Formats: sequence, structure tokens, C-alpha cells
Amino acid sequence: MAQIKYWQKRPAPIPNSGQSDDAGDWDDTLLRAGTSLLPSNWLRLAVTLLAALLFTSAMTVNLAVSKQWTFGILCMIVAVLLNRVRGRIITVSMVALSVFVSLRYLYWRVTQTLSFSSPLDMTFGYLLLLAEGYAVLMLLCSYFQTLWPLHRRPVPLPADSAEWPTVDVYIPTFNEPLQVVRQAVLAATLLDWPAEKLRVYVLDDGRREEFRQFCAQAGVDYLTRPNNAHAKAGNLNAALPKTSGEYIAVFDCDHVTTRSFLQVCMGWFLKDPKMAMVQTPHVFYSPDPFERNLETFRKVPNEGDLFYGVLQNGNDLWNAAFFCGSCAVLRRSALEEVGGVATESVTEDALTALKMSMKGYNTGYLAIPQAAGLATESLGRHVGQRIRWARGMAEIFRRFNPLLIAGLTLPQRLCYLSAMMHFFFGLPRIVFLITPMAYLFFGAQVFHASALMVLAYAVPHLVISSIGASRIQGRFRHSFWSEVYETVLAWYVIVPALQAVLFPGSKGFNVTSKGGVIRQSFLDWAMARPYIVLLLINLTGFAFGVAGLIRSPGWPAATSILFNLVWVTYNIMNLSAAAGVASESRQLRLAPRVQIELPAAVILADGRRIDCLTSDYSHGGLGLVLPEGEPLPERGEHIAVAVIRDNIESIFPAEVQVCRGQAIGVSFPPLTIAQERAWIGVTFSRADSWIASWGKYRPDRPLRSLFEVLGVGVRGFGELFRHLFLGGRERLARASVEPVSDLGTRQS
Repeated sequence: MAQIKYWQKRPAPIPNSGQSDDAGDWDDTLLRAGTSLLPSNWLRLAVTLLAALLFTSAMTVNLAVSKQWTFGILCMIVAVLLNRVRGRIITVSMVALSVFVSLRYLYWRVTQTLSFSSPLDMTFGYLLLLAEGYAVLMLLCSYFQTLWPLHRRPVPLPADSAEWPTVDVYIPTFNEPLQVVRQAVLAATLLDWPAEKLRVYVLDDGRREEFRQFCAQAGVDYLTRPNNAHAKAGNLNAALPKTSGEYIAVFDCDHVTTRSFLQVCMGWFLKDPKMAMVQTPHVFYSPDPFERNLETFRKVPNEGDLFYGVLQNGNDLWNAAFFCGSCAVLRRSALEEVGGVATESVTEDALTALKMSMKGYNTGYLAIPQAAGLATESLGRHVGQRIRWARGMAEIFRRFNPLLIAGLTLPQRLCYLSAMMHFFFGLPRIVFLITPMAYLFFGAQVFHASALMVLAYAVPHLVISSIGASRIQGRFRHSFWSEVYETVLAWYVIVPALQAVLFPGSKGFNVTSKGGVIRQSFLDWAMARPYIVLLLINLTGFAFGVAGLIRSPGWPAATSILFNLVWVTYNIMNLSAAAGVASESRQLRLAPRVQIELPAAVILADGRRIDCLTSDYSHGGLGLVLPEGEPLPERGEHIAVAVIRDNIESIFPAEVQVCRGQAIGVSFPPLTIAQERAWIGVTFSRADSWIASWGKYRPDRPLRSLFEVLGVGVRGFGELFRHLFLGGRERLARASVEPVSDLGTRQS
């Protein structure tokens, strides 16, 4: 079988992980020149020690408030000017400046602001210091991970496909409806790989007869086991002795692969005999609850874009790319050597990769989207999934602490530590949300310093770290949006994470359901309650602060009140946005649309053909835009639709459902397995299905992002008011997502 020509050529550049293109020959020249200037190892060591001494000396010097303000403003000006210049060396310089200013702030906090005079001051003061220390630690870890991403490219396969290895495709499922699973199964049968070297297995932990029958019709293997021990990990492990492929490709049952997936990934295994796992990004063709309820789908990077767009590329540089449970290939021999998929944690994928690294195997990441799936439909399901991740990573931290276990390099330890520590963000986030009230309600002095001095140190730290993060994360994470995500999740992830560390024990495995509809918009009161309580506390604190200003205190007290009022206002913005996320929007479409322009044609009953373009497609229908002047078919008319790929035309029966201007929408009657496979082949399984759209967000502008989040907060506050006071108590319900029943292939 011939390889796909697209991948025989040098791959097109992957979308850049930042705003600037930092991989230039000029930077390489500078690095080589710098190395040649220091030929002696001893000289390099001396220069490094001198730089560290100067760095520490400058970081620890204490300045008066006016001088610190001058110094901070100069640092911010330098950061803004540097950010206008492209280049890797400039990025490194900006990160160095950010690290310097942040560590200087933290040093000042530890040495100059902790002289507390009451237990209340001490309690909130130390809690805030720990929260800030955590934030600075995670900032340093993120810089380490993302400063120099690898951007691995595919390795071509041998020209003779007889030299290609055998591959088993595992698609595990438990309680997902067949309508969701069948697309993933049929797409896997379309993989461009020699048929005699490829076998597709549906691993059904639900042991459902309808799945067995479908697999027989689709020509794939169907496997079950007598119990559901260890959930997904146990399901995958049970399939290992029943299959024999040299490599195993794993897809979640809602992930639809492109036909080029194996040809993109497999070359690295043949080049590197120690390569144990190659992961590709998880992308979604439906909006998650944040994107749907805040109307940011395809406008603002979602929660996972940062990990797959930036962090995984950075991890890959240090040979620490994570296995993410789907859209990945594993070497069978390496998987068997570590005892199969890990069962000691509910985040079995990350622990499996960690075990492979401990054994000295390599892991790789290719930032080329080769499959897409369904995002969680409701906030409740989304939070439940994140709770499982938080608990699982905390379990790994307790039992496989990367700082203590053997077999890892120092960079690998730091990458894994960063991933595990991330899920403890809940406690610091809650501390940030309640600390201002300690002063506004009780007059607690959490800083033993004036407000102007606090701002003189804190403002440069916050501004420069925001600029540095924006430069590196660029198109995959917009400024200030992470605070919205963390505010929504903080209350729910902190207890499971701390419980897994302090009071370990099995809590079971919750499967994240996919596929469903939301018949009516409503406020998910059960999920929103913590945000509403915190929002009321902050609003009360704001009122206390305003009242304190009205009483006309002296200037020092007024500046402290204003400082805390600004802080509370920022909290209110994030908490209102969190309430907006909990305001579930209607979702009636069973099959999400994918926006894409493809050549197509409408074939009328009289045989007349109208060439046109698609506007979008789903599993059960298609949007078409006809040329101006062409008469439109009528609603309810039965037509045929041709979609063209690689000069090959596939024709499908259809019924017109919508006519609007020159656009029509059609739905499909129940298709045969062959027709359904052909439909997936010309749409979801195209080799370029997800590459063109992944990461195509506008570049981040921190100030613009701040106003966007502010707007989302205002809207969320309005939604909360509408549901609480205008919509009636009947809308204050828990999320109700109706699961997709098996409707064949017909979708409305």
C-alpha cells in the first residue's frame, strides 16, 4: 500500500506555540557564537557562578518604595520592548527577567512582610504566602517545560509496506451508546495500513449484544471479559493476551481517527528501538461546557489546548511526553515489560508513561492532530472528569513521587512533578478568592507592609509573568482565561486531590459519558452553589470596602482599602464567569457540526447536477452552499449529494431539511455500513481534517483578554440574575443531559 503523498513530503510547519517564531538560524548562530567564546569548561562554570551571584545579589537587595517603583517600571518597560522582538534568545531573556522579578517578589514577601501581630493575621498571612509560593513554583515549572519546545516531525516509513509492522487498534467502551462508538470503529477500519497487518478490536465492558452484531457487520473483532476490574486499564490489559500485534493504537470510543494516523506515528518506532509510546493531540469537534455556555468555541483556546499545544512539546524535549489514554500508539513489548497499562491510579495513562520512562524507554509527542472526539456536554460531567484526573495524579504523586523514584532524569522528574502539582491548584485559588475579606471584614493585616510597597513588588511580578506566559503560550492559551477555568474547578478538585494524598484508598472509577442533548437552558444550581456563595462573600466584601472609603479614613488606610477592592473586583469577575459556565445552554443537535469547505454536488431527482461547496457536516447531515442563481430544491425533497475527495466522488441519499438563501441543509436516511464507512472516509477520516483548524486562534493580547474575561463576567452575572429572579425556581435544577439513544445514522 502506497504511503500518503502528503506525508512523503516534508510536513508543513506545525502551528507555532507562541506569538513569535523562535526557531531561526540567527538564534542558532548566536548560540554557536556564545559557545565558541567560552571554550573552557572551567571558564563556563566561572561565568555561570558569577551570573548566579549577580542574580542573587540583585534579587535580594531591599529598596525604598519610590526606588522600587522606579525599578519595577523600568523592568516592565524592558519586558514590553523585548516582547516586540522575535527570536528564541529574546524569549529566553524575557523568561530570565520574569523569573528574576518573581523571585525578587517572593524573597521580599518572605523576609519583609511576615511580622504578624494576631492569630488571624498569621493564619491568612501564611495561607496567602503558601498560595503565592505555589503560583511562583508552577510559573517556574511552566517556563522550564515550555521555553524550548521540541516540535518533533514525522519520520517516513520504508517505501516497501512489507517492512511495516503489525498493529492492533483498541477501542474500549463501557456504557457509551452505539451511535457514538460506531464512527470511531468505522474510521479505524479506514486507516491507511496494509489490511493483513491491521486488526481493529472493540473492547466492550458493557457486554452488549448490539455491539457484537455491529462489529460483525463492520468486519472488526469484538472482545469482552467476565468483569470490569480496574475499568479502562483492566479492559485494555485483558485484550493484550488475546491479540498479537507488535504495536497497539488506542482510541477512546468517541475519537474518530484520520486515515493517516498510523503513517504519521509509526516511523518513530522504526527509527528508535527504545521508543515505547507516541502520543498525538486530543482535539474535539464539539464545544465543551465552557465554550458552549460562554460562546467562545473556536474563538478562545480551550482548557486542553495549552497542554497539547505547548506543554507536551516542551515535555518531549526532555523525553517526558505523557500517554493520554487515546490517540496514541504503544510498543507491545514495552507495555508488557511494565506490567501492562497501570492499574494503581485512575489516571492510568500518565502512570503507564511514567513507568516506561522509569524503565529507560523513550516517549514521543507529535503535535499533529490525527483524531477528534466529543467534548463533555455538561459542566457536571466536565467537573467529574477533572475530579478523576486530580485524584489520579495525586495518587501517582503519593505512590510514585517523581522526586524519589529511580530511573528518571532530573528534567523528567520536573516535568512529571509539574503535572502532578498542577492539580493542587484548588486550594491556592480559594485562598486568593477569600483573602481580601480578611482585611475588609476584620481588618486583618496579611501583609506587614504598606499597600504601595506591596504593589511596587507585586505589579512587576504579575505584569512581566503575564507577558512572558503570553509570549510562550501564545495561540494556545489566552491571558486571564486560566483563572476562569481554575475558579470553576477549584472547589471540586481540591478535596479529592488532598484526600488521595492524605487518606489514600480506592474511590472507584467514573466513566465520562459522551453524547447527549440539553433540551432547555437552566442554571445548574448544584454545580453553581459554591461560586454563588463565594460571589456573595466577595460582593459583601466590596460593599464593606466602599463603606470604609465613604467614612474617609486616612491616606494609608484608603490605599489598603482600594488595593483590596481591586482584588475583590477581579474575584467577582471570575466568579461571575464561573456562574456563567454553570448556566447551561440548550443543545438539541445530536451530532455536532464540523465547519469545513469541501467540493460537492447536489443531484436532483430529474438527474440535474448542481456543483457547490459544503459549509459544514455531521455524522447525520450536511450543509451546502449553492451558486447564486441556481434554483434550490424544496424542503422535504429527496436528492442525492456527492462529496469529492482526491478526485473520487462518493454519493449519498439525502432529504432537504432547511432552505435559507443559497444554503440548504440535508439529513441522511439510515445508511448501510458501506455508505456510512464511505461518508466517514470523505469527511472525518480525511488526512487533513483537523490540521488546518487546530490552534488557529488569534494571537493573545493580555489587555484585550482581560476585557474579554470582564465581559464574560458581566454576562455571567446577568445570567445568574436571570435564572435566580426572572426564570423561576424550576430552572434551578441539576444538569440534565439526555443520552443519545441508538438512532441509526439519521440525525436531525
